[in-house]
Amino acid sequence: MAVVFALGYAGIAFEGVLGFNKSALVLLMTVVLWTIRSITVPGIIAVDELNEQTSSASEIILFLLGAMTIVEVVDAHRCFNIVQAVISTKDMRVVLWMTGLFAFCLSAVLDDLTTTITLISLLRKLVPNPEQRKYCGAAVVLAANAGGAWTPIGDVTTSMLWINGQISAMKIMQVCSYVKEEAYVCVQ
Repeated sequence: MAVVFALGYAGIAFEGVLGFNKSALVLLMTVVLWTIRSITVPGIIAVDELNEQTSSASEIILFLLGAMTIVEVVDAHRCFNIVQAVISTKDMRVVLWMTGLFAFCLSAVLDDLTTTITLISLLRKLVPNPEQRKYCGAAVVLAANAGGAWTPIGDVTTSMLWINGQISAMKIMQVCSYVKEEAYVCVQ
């Protein structure tokens, strides 16, 4: 199994050089690995493992379908056009900061991934240059993760940390002020 995985991973890593279709290679590798697994272990164990893995994959797919549905509903109601009208500047710095701030605030209410998917769709309409869109997209991802970590609503793992009392807004502000002081010392 390790050899099949290593070969498949190498094929994915060098897909541009070898001309492989990455998706087809992953599907083939998955089928071969599950076939080997089902042959080498008793049937009940393999079926239970396959059910568990299929269940996990289904959760992710259903989540992404929901997130994409939100994007399509927002687009169908022309909300992206409203945001485009509000952000009418051609200055990429302003677009970067506004979309980053919007991602930070939105991820406090939505999940980080949903926020990122939504705002990347918005950036496709706002920023025609693909190279500039990459920088804005990176800012959206960073801001969505930061905003999701700031509140207990934004992310499942963050929610667990808030519930256990391992993280709070005050602790985050203390860490941020410490990082700011350390950065100030490094600059001097």
